[in-house]
Amino acid sequence: MAEPGRIIFVHGASSSGKSTLARGIQARIELPFWHISIDHLRDAGVLPTARFKSGDFDWKAARRPFFDGFHHSLAAYAGAGNNLVLEHILDTAGWMDDLVALFAPFDVFFVGVHCPLPLLIERERARGDRAIGSAEQDFHSIHVGKSYDFEVRTDADAEENVARVIAAWRGRTGDSVFRRLAEGRG
Repeated sequence: MAEPGRIIFVHGASSSGKSTLARGIQARIELPFWHISIDHLRDAGVLPTARFKSGDFDWKAARRPFFDGFHHSLAAYAGAGNNLVLEHILDTAGWMDDLVALFAPFDVFFVGVHCPLPLLIERERARGDRAIGSAEQDFHSIHVGKSYDFEVRTDADAEENVARVIAAWRGRTGDSVFRRLAEGRG
């Protein structure tokens, strides 16, 4: 049986710089890590996105089973011994609790990604692939009540943030936020 994978969980608002940070970590860290996100599934055509947009299918009805499956797949990947750099937005009630339970067997390093609101709005508009306003909505909600093992601001130098996250991951002592939550020591 393979040794369980490790998870570096990069959490922040839409357009905050999670993908840039995750790609940088994957490129520089000394172990093989998968970089995985919902965007990868969407962009690969896993979802029938055009049919959701056209109204053929109801995204609201499909959203919960999609994300439940995604979350369980992450635990399966790590359980098979794969290291993950996960970028995700915990924007739905219950997801944090679900992932704490699913990730209980794994070493999880939870990274909070912060970006000033004006820069988030600018990035969201420049991307053109997000509903305008989602970054601002995330900005005001997704970090509320969350504690992290490490935090970065993405208005700082991207390469420096990558180096800081890797150094913090290597130099950790004590239990991670996810471990404390799994053991009821929140």
